[in-house]
This record gives sequence, structure tokens and C-alpha cells, in this order.
Amino acid sequence: MLDLRRRDFVTLLGGAAVWPLAARAQQAGKVHRIGFLGSATAAGSAKAVESLRTGLREFGYVEGTNLGIEFRWAEGVYDRLPQLVAELIATNVDVLITHGTPGTRVAKQATTTIPIVMAISGDAIATGLVSSLARPEANLTGSTFFLPQLNAKRLELLKEACPRISRPAALSNPDNPVSRPIIPSMQAAAASLSLIVEVVRAQSPSEFSLAFAAMAKSHVDSVVVTEDGEFAASFRAIATLALANKLPSIGAREYAEAGGLIGYGVNIPGLYRRAAYFVDRILKGVKPADLPIEQPTKFELIVNLKTAKTLGLAISETFLVRADGVIE
Repeated sequence: MLDLRRRDFVTLLGGAAVWPLAARAQQAGKVHRIGFLGSATAAGSAKAVESLRTGLREFGYVEGTNLGIEFRWAEGVYDRLPQLVAELIATNVDVLITHGTPGTRVAKQATTTIPIVMAISGDAIATGLVSSLARPEANLTGSTFFLPQLNAKRLELLKEACPRISRPAALSNPDNPVSRPIIPSMQAAAASLSLIVEVVRAQSPSEFSLAFAAMAKSHVDSVVVTEDGEFAASFRAIATLALANKLPSIGAREYAEAGGLIGYGVNIPGLYRRAAYFVDRILKGVKPADLPIEQPTKFELIVNLKTAKTLGLAISETFLVRADGVIE
């Protein structure tokens, strides 16, 4: 069984996990320019972006005073990313911040000189973004986490909470490169749990209803929502469909807050806030290659008892005691 420790947060390969909150004085008159490349939508990423702004303010960067941020949103259409990153580069930004593996990959291909900070990225090693977390290549640094193991652990947790399930679906976006290592890891975990995983694909919110219709036809009995920017921006819609189809489901921690049965994952707003540290160091002259990529190891388990009641499920007290949060 996988052992992902939820209650500890460390920074991989050195470096402090928590930094002083006091704002730092910036060069008088200097206005820094940051480009933000988002794979999803502005509305769906609003909370994360506000956390980024909070982190930047803690380091003394204030929009309209010594900082300007240019945003570009792909809205789930990954084919738009090359054009959007080209637009950001044309504005002469000092740093690029990316959300997700597709945007990070496109940004890395587009420039070897502008520093890139991954606010969040799927396994940067498995997806080929870097070959070393300790000394990332060239102009790329930030935060990453091991999505294959994380989603395998979600499968294990779903089985533990709902022992009767036998045929879970993995909701996956085939356009997102992080999906490729996730599915084999889930299938390996499923074998040890006597489960059969059905992969159901959706590339955008317009395909969610079709995806759940496909689940109904294949008689799956539960759902694991894997990582994707558009999925994250549509957690409420996905949770509603899962509930309408009477399917227990698990996804990121925010997924339970949106109505899913179980949420398990990292604190995404916290990672965005942490991205400000990388931006600050780079603007002060540190090279990205000298900033080790960090990996959070604190994972939070959230259980939505309102959803459990609607589904007619009784979640064991043993499982609930382990949860970091319970929605009643």
C-alpha cells in the first residue's frame, strides 16, 4: 500500500518549507513584470490567483506600485497555449508563472532565457520537464508533486471508505500529458485491491455529461477524478454529475468542498502562495537552476458527509477519525 504522509510538510532536497511573512523592501521605482499562463479559466482559478497575490504582497510586491501581472487563459483549450505564451513573451515579462504541465511544457519550449516558475505541476520528472529536482535544467523551477502515486492512493482511500466498490472509473483528460503516468499507476494499485479500473476520457466541460453517460453504460460503481486544470475549474459540475448517477467519488481536496464524497490532495492555494518565494528569489538575481524544485508531502483528507448521506453511504468512524476535515 502507498504511504503518503498527510501531516508533515517538507521541502524536497533542502530549503525551508515556511518563510517569514514580513514584506521585503523593493528597489525604488522598479516595476517588475510577471506573465501568468493559465491552462484553465480565470474564474475557476480565482482563489489560487488570489493566494499568489497574497504571497507576492508578503514579499513586498504590490500590483500597480512595483509589480504588473499579465494574465493569459487557455480555458482548457491546450492548443491555444503556444500563442498565449508568445503574447506574454512579447510583453517583455521578467518571469513566467505557469499552471499545470501543458502550460509549463509550452513555456519551456518557447523560451530558454525567461525564468519559469511552476506554481503547480504534475510529476516534473515523469513528464520530462526536468531530469533533476535538486538542480532543474536551465530556466525552470517551482513546485511539483507525484500525481501517479497520489491518484493510486485516492483509489485505495475510495475502496476503504466504500468497501463494496469493484469497478471504479478514472476520469481523465487525454490531452493532458500528466494523464499518461497516472493511469498505469492506478491500474497497478487496482490489481492489489481486486478492482477493475475503467478509463473514461473528457477533454472539456462540454464532454462531462457524455463521460458520465459512458460510465452508466459500462456499469462503473465509483469515480476517481484525476488531475486536470479544466476538471479543477469544474469540480462542482463533476460532483453534481457523480451524485446524480449515484456514484461515490474522490478527487482533490477542493473536490469534496464542491460536493464530491472525498477529497484528498495538496493545498493548491498554498502552492500558489509559495510560488511568490520563487518569483522573489529570481527577481533578486538567483538563477532558476539554483532553486531546487519543491515537492509537498502534506496531503489533506476531506470527507463530505452531506454527500455520503445523499448517496446512502455510512462512512466508518475509523475512516472519519483520520480525516483532516469533515463537511456535515
